[in-house]
Amino acid sequence: MNYSLTPVGHIQSPFKEKFAVPRQPGLAPSATASIALCGEANQDDAVRGLEQFSHIWLLFLFDQNLAKGWTPTVRPPRLGGNERVGVFASRATFRPNGVGMSVVPITGIRKKGRQVIIDIGSCDLVDGTPVVDIKPYIPYSDSITEAKGGYAAEIPDTLEVTFSDDARNLLLKQNDGAHKIQVIQEVLAQDPRPAYKKGKSDDKEYAVHLFDLNVKFTVDEPLITVSTIEAFGD
Repeated sequence: MNYSLTPVGHIQSPFKEKFAVPRQPGLAPSATASIALCGEANQDDAVRGLEQFSHIWLLFLFDQNLAKGWTPTVRPPRLGGNERVGVFASRATFRPNGVGMSVVPITGIRKKGRQVIIDIGSCDLVDGTPVVDIKPYIPYSDSITEAKGGYAAEIPDTLEVTFSDDARNLLLKQNDGAHKIQVIQEVLAQDPRPAYKKGKSDDKEYAVHLFDLNVKFTVDEPLITVSTIEAFGD
């Protein structure tokens, strides 16, 4: 039997592509986002009482991966990108039904015209990601202090991020430049490169689309240098 899902909203975030999106919510706390409700879910009644909760579960679709299908085993970055585990022992994006989940903090609920918007804290979702359900986070049942984290029990190590003078000065000329600097630092500190690149000499220049910016950077572990920042499309 087949079922269909209709999005209840879409994510609005600074992440314009999959590359460099944090692998878990909360790793880049300054990268805040929002959910614009849509269709029949876009009404005040749907969020009545939600302000009583500090966090919510988001169920969403890995929409950019759905057409590529899935495999029963994957290579998690936390294991160096070489060792395979079952897809159900991972949070890989290539899943049988392409469904993901994240816990995020609520920072506000507002309306823009007829549009209901839920503002959230740090997330790990690409801009435009379809959200298929929203549920309140219940601390007494959802937080399990004795839970085991397997191969992902520890917070991943981070790298130091620095900016060239030109890149920093360009950002500081913008009204929200200091915020963008903070987000870029938190995102790149997670080292978004493929796992097999880590711990090796790497002379490649990378680029990531954040906000309306094309952020170019190089890596010389343990340092990441933002070399150039351009308006996206330049």
